[in-house]
Amino acid sequence: MEYLKVIAFTHHHIDLKSLGKLVICDQSLDSRLKNLQAELPVSEIFYIGTCNRVEFVFLTKEKTDKEFVTKFLTVLDMGLPPEFMERFLDNVTVFENEEAFNHLLRTSCSLESLVVGEKEILAQIRKAYENCRDAGFTGDYMRMIMDRVVKTAKEVYTHTNISKNPVSVVSLAYRKLKELNMCGNSRILIIGAGETNQNIAKYLNKHKYSNFSIFNRTFSKAESLAEELNGKAFHLEDLQNFTEGFDVIITCTGATEAIITEELYAKLLNGDTGKKVIVDLAIPNDVAPAVVHNHPIHYIEVESLKEVARKNIQERYNELVHAEDIISANITEFFTVLKQRRIELAMQEVPRKIKEIKNTAINGVFADEISQMDDASREVLERVMNYMEKKYISVPMIMAKEILVNQS
Repeated sequence: MEYLKVIAFTHHHIDLKSLGKLVICDQSLDSRLKNLQAELPVSEIFYIGTCNRVEFVFLTKEKTDKEFVTKFLTVLDMGLPPEFMERFLDNVTVFENEEAFNHLLRTSCSLESLVVGEKEILAQIRKAYENCRDAGFTGDYMRMIMDRVVKTAKEVYTHTNISKNPVSVVSLAYRKLKELNMCGNSRILIIGAGETNQNIAKYLNKHKYSNFSIFNRTFSKAESLAEELNGKAFHLEDLQNFTEGFDVIITCTGATEAIITEELYAKLLNGDTGKKVIVDLAIPNDVAPAVVHNHPIHYIEVESLKEVARKNIQERYNELVHAEDIISANITEFFTVLKQRRIELAMQEVPRKIKEIKNTAINGVFADEISQMDDASREVLERVMNYMEKKYISVPMIMAKEILVNQS
């Protein structure tokens, strides 16, 4: 474990916009890491780049002090202006040895994420590792590390409630919609084609909702989202003349005043008296209070969702102790696994040596005696020799592992 290191730049110390300057594009990653291994004593390495962290996980015998990190970034040739280089060096976090392993486990279990309990980070770390593994930047040691990282994260997500309750407004809004048991052909009006509505539309599309009409001030954005959803695109002003009816309105625009007024809502109803669903994710709200008060509506709005999100986040933080217990147990267990693997590697020459001794005995030392045996006797001898060979290979390995474990 003494050679495992992590150089981390994260949202804890660096603003997200600045972090973007450290992200390495896929096209240049291989050449940068090859150059790094050529210039520095780094035997295995993989790179993690997400929206809120850039990290390098690697093996080296060198002490990872400021001088090493400076050289590390310089060799990577990120094209950083001097002022950014200084800022990153002042805000880098370096982990070594067991602390590095603990950090990697905590990160994969989302304990270090911007939103605790988001499972996406495990998939991102796995993909980052696999990309570098396939390119030849990692070996047996990092394989063992990642096997334990995945095992630990799965245990945390399975045996704690750290990711059970959603905390994003979009996922909470979708959950509320799902509770209303809408049919797949419900007529859904999406007002606004920004990131929030794009995300909730992806949930709906994934779960087979299919009848979408998208309204947006910039028509090209409405077209883009409509194409994704196989729906219809409209200019925002076309809402005034829309007469095709609706069952659900999902709205999130940047308007400073309500855009769904009593008058507009009456036009959209077009005489329909049924109870409708409105999901209003805008701040300030897109729906006028009078619309909510004067009509039969299931109204889902952002402030109430935020309150649920706050409660869910607190519940997730309450699970941190359980998650850390699981991580601690896995670190302890991994040390035994690591020692056993070292024994395996140290003794991997044993099978070859035993085969050489066997071949020398059969074809050299006892060749004359064996040549005088009949077929049945030679067959028995061969079976005895094969049996002995397997035992001579396995017994020392087992004994060595047991001695090592007992000593520890």
